[in-house]
Amino acid sequence: MSTNVQKTVLAYSGGLDTSVILHWLKKTYNTEVVAYVADIGQEEELDGLDEKARKTGAVKLYVEDLREEFVRDYVYPMIRASAVYEMRYLLGTSIARPLIAKRQIEIAEMEKADSISHGATGKGNDQVRFEYTAMALAPHLKIIAPWREWEFKGREDLIAYAAKENIPVTATAAKPYSMDRNALHISYEGGILEDPWNAPSEDMFLLTRSPENAPDTAAIIEIVFERGNAVALNGKTLTPYHMLKELNTLGGKHGIGRVDIVENRLVGIKSRGIYETPGGTILQIAHRDLESITIERNLQHLKDEFSMRYARLVYNGQWFSPEREALQRMVDDSQKSVNGTVRLKLFKGNAMVTGRKSPNSLYNSALASFEKEEVYNQADAAGFIRLFALPVRESYKKLKELD
Repeated sequence: MSTNVQKTVLAYSGGLDTSVILHWLKKTYNTEVVAYVADIGQEEELDGLDEKARKTGAVKLYVEDLREEFVRDYVYPMIRASAVYEMRYLLGTSIARPLIAKRQIEIAEMEKADSISHGATGKGNDQVRFEYTAMALAPHLKIIAPWREWEFKGREDLIAYAAKENIPVTATAAKPYSMDRNALHISYEGGILEDPWNAPSEDMFLLTRSPENAPDTAAIIEIVFERGNAVALNGKTLTPYHMLKELNTLGGKHGIGRVDIVENRLVGIKSRGIYETPGGTILQIAHRDLESITIERNLQHLKDEFSMRYARLVYNGQWFSPEREALQRMVDDSQKSVNGTVRLKLFKGNAMVTGRKSPNSLYNSALASFEKEEVYNQADAAGFIRLFALPVRESYKKLKELD
């Protein structure tokens, strides 16, 4: 373990893990520690954190309001890409880490720090997300990952250490599950949720009502998009952060956005996670639907193929990579025509599209109609099908000769 560290910027929350880490960094590395909190819409109480960080040994605390930047520059580009990991996870935790790490690096540069530190464990994805970002943007900085270095094995060890060292924490040994919250979602994992057969308790959920307790009357909403970005809700223009906040409230009220999945972590471990993403779910559904009338077929299919790759890049922490940036350029070029309005019905856990319109619509009712029309000669389809099926017809003919 190298001890040649003069100043460290720690991604800090004031919870048990990062409080212990702050103290441990000073004691182990004899370094100045600058604590840094990213406000990305987690709704946690930030008052008193400066005093707490200083009591634990920090020389300074930065509290950075990144809420608008988070939604505008990270969530919205991801929604434009229709990125969903393993077909179900809307990447709420994954998409936040690159921004948190980027700002941590910027603070390290301002403070002339020579290292950064985080509280991610050696089993999870977040260690990769934090450190990949650092290696991309500031490879000269040392990275200290205490969970990969210290002797502590779990939460009880941290609580005992905090008591011994008089570190101000409120945690107890009871830990039914862990949570991560931001403007896009809340995730729950670990503890009692580690058995994938255990159903979550209803009192666990913070953002959404159960569909059974949702209103018996549906809500009808309209979202306006410009170049793939949601810009207005029910006639009211909103910034990206406030759009997502409003949709979280509406979607949560109607029980939308709960997902219970077992996902494949980058390190190879299968992990059970439960997520609440009400506003993000509504945006994904509405955006995809508007694309259906505004993007040409082959371009849409190509984008669909890239969307899965894009989702893996986000999940694996590769936001700051040439590949993701190249995909983003392709995605954003495809969104020039994604302008218009989508109408949805929110009811009992479902967000159902009931209408869509766009000045750039490619939908031609004359072509699509089953009624009499003069535009499309149905007899032409016979020749098209013969040519379309020519390769398989010849292939099967040869295969039968081999039987």
